[in-house]
Amino acid sequence: MEQKKIQPIQNIKNPVQAVLVPGSKSITNRALLLAVMGRGKSCLRGCLFSEDSRCFLRCVQDLGFETNVDEEQKCVDVTGLGGRVPVRQASVYVGSAGTAARFLAAYLACNEGEFFLDASEQMRRRPMEPLLHALKSIGAEIICTDQAGHFPMKISGHGIRTDHVTIDIDESSQFLSALLIAAPLSDTDLTIDVKGSHGMAYIDMTVRMMEQFGVTVLRPFEKRFVIPGGQRYRALTYQVEPDASAACYFWAIAAIHGMTVTVPHLHFTSLQGDVAFARLLAKMGCEVEDRPQGICVTGPRDGRLKGITVDMHSFSDQAITLAAIAPFADGEVKITGIGHIRHQESDRIAAIVENLTAMGIEVQENADGVCIKPGNAHAAVIETHEDHRLAMGFAVTGTRIPGIVIKNPACCRKTFEEFFTVLDSLTASTED
Repeated sequence: MEQKKIQPIQNIKNPVQAVLVPGSKSITNRALLLAVMGRGKSCLRGCLFSEDSRCFLRCVQDLGFETNVDEEQKCVDVTGLGGRVPVRQASVYVGSAGTAARFLAAYLACNEGEFFLDASEQMRRRPMEPLLHALKSIGAEIICTDQAGHFPMKISGHGIRTDHVTIDIDESSQFLSALLIAAPLSDTDLTIDVKGSHGMAYIDMTVRMMEQFGVTVLRPFEKRFVIPGGQRYRALTYQVEPDASAACYFWAIAAIHGMTVTVPHLHFTSLQGDVAFARLLAKMGCEVEDRPQGICVTGPRDGRLKGITVDMHSFSDQAITLAAIAPFADGEVKITGIGHIRHQESDRIAAIVENLTAMGIEVQENADGVCIKPGNAHAAVIETHEDHRLAMGFAVTGTRIPGIVIKNPACCRKTFEEFFTVLDSLTASTED
């Protein structure tokens, strides 16, 4: 298996860095489906091109939508048909892309037609049952051809045949986002009641983007959404934000090296909940500013962070990043509210414990999180379990601890295929 040895940053030659990151995966994939459901040609700019987003794009093309793609310019043009699918029968492969898996399942179930959906082995293990239960309640027929509640599956869509649906999001907020985006396919008002509270920052992103594309979403109560009937998304030219999740790795590097890192064009007004990680770093002793050029993080001069207890349910993708820098804190780092990340690309809580333990760091595993003791980390081989966030998160640790080796670094292609190239350029610019 391929490995990547991380080069520690030892002699900081240029302590002020601007790091360009690719477009947001979450925004790219939402914008792609919203454009598909719009009327006419939408022009998406600044798109992410990664394994996940390319997979989503192929699904759209396999469903018969007209697209024009320019990867060099990071642009995708899509001609939408006002919510209608061009074909009544199709097979699509969603790979390991959770957004493609959940969003397209809902979109197709709320349309008319017969569709077969399959996925990678990794995605076949991830939960789908709460969404499938909701889709059946609105009128779809769904047969899981291997294991109940999992891919692969046959979906017979008959449109939305109810005015009310309930969805449980304890395992993934994508279930609710999928229903919300598909809801304007109803000709009458659709009320969605929610059980659980996982990932509400991503729900806020979904609602804000739906409104940008011309659909009104009402929220009479915290856990009730009403989408007035008869609405359709409009076509538009849309600029995708830089990826806040990707930015967090470089802000974390700044935090443990006393450097200053700015990510251009990313601000606290972002649609993305992961910008909260920068505010978290401020609580741990970093200087954090939202400057005209972008959010800027400066780590403490000695690279020593403050211990913290934090509920990360609303930006849980960064739990691994915080865990990766926790050994450099002056006290315990306790992360709570992340029980659901056991069901993502890997069991991320178990993987945090596994890799920190391999580095000689004491970790206590809890039902919904971890408690990490400060310590002297040493060289280790990082088990990534095909999980891009494990590879990128613990690469941050390797910029300070010599001998950190990342197994299967290519798994980063899921969201940030040039991550190690960007990391190497940052390392090179700080060494003598």
